[in-house]
Amino acid sequence: MSGIGDTEAQALRKVLIDALGRSRERLDRALEGVSAEQANARPVDGLAPRIDSLTWLAWHTARAIDLQIAPLAGREPEWTAGGHSTRFDLPLPDDTEDWRHTPEESAQVEVRDLSVLTAYLDAVYSSATGFLESLDPARLDEVIDREWEPPVTLGVRLVSIIDDASQHSGQAIYARRLLGLPG
Repeated sequence: MSGIGDTEAQALRKVLIDALGRSRERLDRALEGVSAEQANARPVDGLAPRIDSLTWLAWHTARAIDLQIAPLAGREPEWTAGGHSTRFDLPLPDDTEDWRHTPEESAQVEVRDLSVLTAYLDAVYSSATGFLESLDPARLDEVIDREWEPPVTLGVRLVSIIDDASQHSGQAIYARRLLGLPG
């Protein structure tokens, strides 16, 4: 990505920010007018316990963005740095691998007040947007993870983060509908 001008670099940043921001807009729609009880419920628990709650889907989306962007930005994740771990007070360790959660573990991700969840979403999306606003496009080809074959570049990781957020925010809309709520 070397050799692109300032105008192209700014356009690329705007595209990445817009793509990530769309998942936040979907999460806002999924949580609009929902009670904490509704957000914490798995919509069809007896039939399909892997359709997670709105709370878990939003929290997991934020966690995935947070835990991947923080090291790229050279900072501590918002989860701990911003005190969100304390406010959530989950019966899970801070380093829980939520992408591996069983239905029983995901059911432990609950909030008594949705503002705790939305504050974490706000912090993570703000931090990620700040990182993307300052991104030097020349870094997109930089290999950041050699644990995969082929090794993962920064550009590929950003696409993965955006794709994962899109997938889970769409699942949140679906879970909302399964709860019988419009949207």
